[in-house]
Order: sequence, then C-alpha cells, then structure tokens
Amino acid sequence: MRAIVTVIGKDQVGIIAAVCALLSEHKVNVLDISQTILQEYFTMIMLVDASQTDLPFAQLVKTLEEAGNEKGLAIHVQREDIFNAMHRI
Repeated sequence: MRAIVTVIGKDQVGIIAAVCALLSEHKVNVLDISQTILQEYFTMIMLVDASQTDLPFAQLVKTLEEAGNEKGLAIHVQREDIFNAMHRI
C-alpha cells in the first residue's frame, strides 16, 4: 500500500534524515520525495510504499506524528488512494 507523508516545520538540521530513518526502521520504502524551504519553513512531501511495514497503518501514522511533535514538526500520513480522492477535481 502506498501513502503520502507530509512534513512541515521550522527548518532545522536533520529533518530528512530523521524522517527517512524512522520510515526505514519500520520497513517503509521512499519512492519519491520533494522538499523545499519557504522562508524559514521546511516543507516535504513523500510518496512511500508501506506494504512491508511491521506496524498496522494506524500505528505507523501515530508513530510518525509523535516523532514529529518531539521535533516541532507536523508529520501527516495518508493512504495514497484517500489522498487522490480528496484532491480530485
């Protein structure tokens, strides 16, 4: 199952590394990634494959949100099919 991960927060060293390490720890593969800095804000969107994860999807979402909170980031995870349905014109 593929999912969309978004990360937003004040720019700081190691955001990409921390998020990717956490995903890797739970066997989530990054398929595509786009990131930019808007003034002092870091923004990133990732397409990931979570089909091999060792966590139920809801727990993966919670784990990433909690990790984000610890670093002052907003990390959200959404199934790709739901993301696409919400953004269809």
